Amino acid sequence: MTDKEKPQEHFASAYSLQNADQTKAHYALWANSYDQEIGTDKGYRQPQRCAEALVQHGLKPEAKILDIGCGTGLSGIALQHAGYKNIDGCDLSAEMLEKAKAKQVYKRLFETNLNEPPIDAEDAIYDATTCVGVFSFGHVEPNAIDEILRLLKSNGLLVIGLNDHYYNEGGFPAKLDALVSEGKIEILSRDHGFHLENVEGSTGWVITSRKK
Repeated sequence: MTDKEKPQEHFASAYSLQNADQTKAHYALWANSYDQEIGTDKGYRQPQRCAEALVQHGLKPEAKILDIGCGTGLSGIALQHAGYKNIDGCDLSAEMLEKAKAKQVYKRLFETNLNEPPIDAEDAIYDATTCVGVFSFGHVEPNAIDEILRLLKSNGLLVIGLNDHYYNEGGFPAKLDALVSEGKIEILSRDHGFHLENVEGSTGWVITSRKK
């Protein structure tokens, strides 16, 4: 493994990405080591926390879920462990999607750029959508929530897990507040806890909303 391909460098540089091309190239290199570094070594807790939020807010096991920005499928595994079986996934990175496919938890997987809608899915087709680690610097902009809401049925659940750094920047909570003011969503819960359990000070939010 070259210095350029060291997993630690992939993690350290993830927040400095500037556009979709850089993001695709970054995750193409990271796909093979992502699960080990993030899921195991760093103790990624957001997939489990987001899946548990769906259970806590009453989403039935047969619900149809879109795991947005599914990456290698860590969030899909968490959803499966929570009792969900009807799961689709999408991501910007073809290489990450190949890893997700191997986990055999998704019914459909497809590529998408959330900053350049539309997402390749019908209106109001999903009972819930999850966005685990999707909203972040150099990744997905807060306005992508508008397109995500298009895919949700009325009263569908939107669960978003993100780290403190992006939340505290202010643009993301401002977007949520605007959607509440416009009567498009209702915030059901905002839970603070571990983001990466094995990284000191790495905490984040799990925010659950209902589409009105």
